[in-house]
Amino acid sequence: MNNREHFSLKLGIIAAVTGSAIGLGNIWKFSYMVGKHGGGAFIVVYLLAIILMGFPLF
Repeated sequence: MNNREHFSLKLGIIAAVTGSAIGLGNIWKFSYMVGKHGGGAFIVVYLLAIILMGFPLF
């Protein structure tokens, strides 16, 4: 019953954490900076593209 999957190498853990941090930075900081400097309309298109491309990947 305790048959869980795990990373075989520490490199896999580092890659997963790095990818997560870069992805969160992309979504949060980029959107904030664009909105702050007058690109609010672009935010709508950007978030729509993330949803449309990200949903099938789930």
